[in-house]
Amino acid sequence: MKIVDAHNHPDWCGHDLTKFLHNMDENGISQCWLMPWECAPTDYSSYYQSKIPAEVLGSTTGPIPFTRCLSYVERCPERFILGCCPDPRRPGACDMLVAAHDIYGARVCGELKVRTMFDDPDVIRLCRTAGELGMPVTVHLDYDCQKTRREPWSEWFGGTIDALERLLQACPETRILGHAPGFWIHISGDDLWQTAKYPAADAPVIPGGRVSELLRKYPNLYGDMSGGSGRLALSRDPEHARRFITEFQDRLLFARDYFDDGLQVFLDSLSLPEPIREKIYFRNAGKLIAQ
Repeated sequence: MKIVDAHNHPDWCGHDLTKFLHNMDENGISQCWLMPWECAPTDYSSYYQSKIPAEVLGSTTGPIPFTRCLSYVERCPERFILGCCPDPRRPGACDMLVAAHDIYGARVCGELKVRTMFDDPDVIRLCRTAGELGMPVTVHLDYDCQKTRREPWSEWFGGTIDALERLLQACPETRILGHAPGFWIHISGDDLWQTAKYPAADAPVIPGGRVSELLRKYPNLYGDMSGGSGRLALSRDPEHARRFITEFQDRLLFARDYFDDGLQVFLDSLSLPEPIREKIYFRNAGKLIAQ
């Protein structure tokens, strides 16, 4: 079966182009949405600095600049879908997105991962521009729930699930992909989001989760199942995962945000009907970038 990885990054975790392509081949992945991460250097911690090469850290636009995505795509255009997402707080961010789309063929706006609220006017303006261009937007939501006396500063991106809802309301014509711990923690109706980025593997999924609520309410919301957050949210309760995927089969995308096969192994263990598997693995991704 064709597989599209709808979320990954160049140079991530020691993977140059050669290693990246080898990993895709090992996991049967035919194409990958390749995204930058552009933000201020004060937005992210030393943890992320350890995941990318020192020479890339010299970038003035963020940990993973658009130019690195472009480099991969120019060398291997048949394997990568180009993403672009200027920091929305930068003057001219919308013009940069339009230029990336018109000149270089960028088809995805992502990853939007900045230390500001999703309903900030600059974020809304960028997302509306993406919608006008027919580009889906992948957003990273992370709560500030790990503060300690030893490290009083901690990362947060996007604000809250309520800020995401306001973004969905403000950009009804823009397809927005929810992603990351702050999004997937809300697959359950509990209050774990107040204390943890990742729930325990056996934490029950309580009815009333905001993710399902928002997917039902906003047809422009999609789910990017990448990273540990997506896989762990689903694997907490395989029976719930099967029902969840069946209900939202037209708006969930397989993605990794890394180079392992954990999500593939889990999805295949659910014995989903073949038409649903095809939607998750490649058809939904294809529809989102068809415009």
